Amino acid sequence: MPLTGPHRMDDAPAETIRIEVSGEPVDGLVGQTIAGILLSAGRTSWRRSRTGRPRGIFCAIGVCFDCLVVVNGLRDVRACQRRAVDGDQVELQEDDGA
Repeated sequence: MPLTGPHRMDDAPAETIRIEVSGEPVDGLVGQTIAGILLSAGRTSWRRSRTGRPRGIFCAIGVCFDCLVVVNGLRDVRACQRRAVDGDQVELQEDDGA
């Protein structure tokens, strides 16, 4: 059975969550990473490097650090590794060299 819409393979409805990204609500599914939710919402980049280049997900395994965000006030969170939790406050992180 193919996976379609917000359903699991066993056809039980998937539980939804809502996070805030820079003050805007974004819906996702329980178990999704922050990067997965951002990509599902159509965002392909969410920070800029020191040189101004857009960055988002690159390796998707936590090695490259291109997907860094601020989650609940904590900087340098890898969006590809952090599973989103209902109510998370996500801010886009600029590479300020700090």
